[in-house]
Amino acid sequence: MQIYLDYSATTPPRPEVIALMQATLQAEWGNPSSLHQWGNRAATVLERSRLQIAALLNASPDSLVFTAGGTEADNLAILGVAQSYRQPQHLIISSVEHSAIAVPASQLEARGWQVSRLPVSRTGQVGPADLKQALRDNTTLVSIIYGQSEVGTLQPIAELGAIAQAHGALFHTDAVQVAGRLPIDVQQLPVDLLSVSSHKIYGPQGAGALYIKPGVSLTPLLGGGGQEFGLRSGTQALPNIAGFGLAAELAAQEMPAETLRLMHLRNRLFSLLADVPELAVTGDRRERLPHHVSFCLPHTEGLSGKTLVRQMNLAGIGISAGSACHSGKLSPSPVLQAMGYRDRAALTGIRLTLGRRTTAADIDWTAMVLKQVLARSLPAKFVAPV
Repeated sequence: MQIYLDYSATTPPRPEVIALMQATLQAEWGNPSSLHQWGNRAATVLERSRLQIAALLNASPDSLVFTAGGTEADNLAILGVAQSYRQPQHLIISSVEHSAIAVPASQLEARGWQVSRLPVSRTGQVGPADLKQALRDNTTLVSIIYGQSEVGTLQPIAELGAIAQAHGALFHTDAVQVAGRLPIDVQQLPVDLLSVSSHKIYGPQGAGALYIKPGVSLTPLLGGGGQEFGLRSGTQALPNIAGFGLAAELAAQEMPAETLRLMHLRNRLFSLLADVPELAVTGDRRERLPHHVSFCLPHTEGLSGKTLVRQMNLAGIGISAGSACHSGKLSPSPVLQAMGYRDRAALTGIRLTLGRRTTAADIDWTAMVLKQVLARSLPAKFVAPV
């Protein structure tokens, strides 16, 4: 049995998406910037996709800029704001951001920007009071991840965004893990910038978008032909964007039922593993991505999350680990460290994320196999009977 439980890393493109991408490559291969009929047909595909993705966010189509993915969208948000200032200012992020935010923030810090990294609770949430306290007169941008990919915690984005905007700062959120899984309405949500990605919602890799609230100014990162309203030069990857648009439309249609189904499966997996005392749930159990299950093993010696990933893979089950490996040396997860876990525990994080192909039988089998793997790897006192 082969079971894929790493949907937060990437999702398999839907058959409908693949078919549309093939048709676009065959028939609509024109340059959307060209004025002839081939270009006009390509431009129609481009703008149809923009409408589909805008509808997922309840955004106006001309507020979306296509990028090569969520990482580029995050970088455009952070660096596009920063490069609009001649002098370094103040940026606020959380201590559990994706590296697509954390790395540009560090780059700005090296250029003289002041960067505040907000602490989080044991469950990974930012406290609104901490944001209020961190704001300064020269705070220009606050960026807080919406749904944390490693531990699943959802942030109180509406409250945090309102605090930032009331202070006069722009507010950005990386919503890559949330879009298509939970409703997002940028007309109601106090956000100025919001990042989304195609391959997290059963679209192709290589496409993303940044929502930019009307009136917000960014400096483009790329110089060239001025595509995407002058903010992202380069001929658009039309087949990818077409696939992204269709994936967004289908996600919006299916979200109410699919979100409930995933939450049920998520809770089932938590329940099946609740009798394994050595597995400690990471992240917030209630304010959580609907498809997300994560644990660490805080009292173990010599067993890492990556070891569990390899052992589960041998059993035909794909999961992921939170710790990073650099030059053969295992490093603790910065996210778990920020949540207060010691280095040893921060090496043991694992994540199981569910998707459209996940069934109840998959959940039951995975729970049984994980217990068996742990039984072989941990002292008997730690592991419940299989």
